[in-house]
Amino acid sequence: MTVHAFETVLYERPEPHVARIVMNRPEARNAQDLRMTYDLNAAMDRAAQDDEVKVVIVAGADPHFSAGHDLRDPGTLRLGRDRPAVSTWGAYDAEGAEGLFAREQEIYLQMTRRWRDLPKPTIAAVQGRCIAGGLMLAWACDLIVASEDASFVDPVVAMGVCGVEWFLHPWELGPRKAKELLFMAEAWSAREAMAFGMVNRVVPRDALADTVLAMARRIAQMPAFALKMTKEAVNRSVDAMGQRTATDTVFGLHQLCHAHNRQRFGMIVDPSGLPEAVRGKAVKR
Repeated sequence: MTVHAFETVLYERPEPHVARIVMNRPEARNAQDLRMTYDLNAAMDRAAQDDEVKVVIVAGADPHFSAGHDLRDPGTLRLGRDRPAVSTWGAYDAEGAEGLFAREQEIYLQMTRRWRDLPKPTIAAVQGRCIAGGLMLAWACDLIVASEDASFVDPVVAMGVCGVEWFLHPWELGPRKAKELLFMAEAWSAREAMAFGMVNRVVPRDALADTVLAMARRIAQMPAFALKMTKEAVNRSVDAMGQRTATDTVFGLHQLCHAHNRQRFGMIVDPSGLPEAVRGKAVKR
């Protein structure tokens, strides 16, 4: 197996026609800081542009898939300068709501949508905790396979925000279960997530990697162009049902929540809802 290491991500070729992208910040439970976001994007581009790759696996180094976005990220990378921007908003350093809106368009909404539209089938291999921004990454994939110990949660309503930036909750869960997940901020097991239709398969933890690789191997037997067109057909069908318009609209509501919190608390989230370990270290963008 060949491995290429980015700063925070491993890019593996476990066998012909399959690429595996592994988040590699286990000490931070694979929390996604800016470097990891752009490393993930670079790895996705590498897989998309490699004609030998037909299927992409997205995974996280043990013990957890991803604890979400790193709220302690100091933001030292200058968007659009230190790393090429994927969106065209610009003004990432502007004062007030303008800069934050542009920044989150770039690193969250447009980046995640870009991964969702990768023209090759993607499979998320989820173990342990999958929190908030981890959900966004898993939802960007075409299939989700979870280990029996996996759990899923979006706790950001407790932080004074209406949900993560790429708002697919009603599409993944249906409206009533979406409200339950958000209002209650409770973690759901892999079996529950599969019952709601969010997860394709649940397997023992020690069988996760082999199961996902076997699925990738099976998919890779299909013609590449047919796979690409089939993914496009399903994605465009969902867009025609209103998914793209809905996510763009809710992103605006998300920004309104940030503006409210900044005005009231001096930071973009309600600090009372933050985990104690990060409460005093969260970035006050």
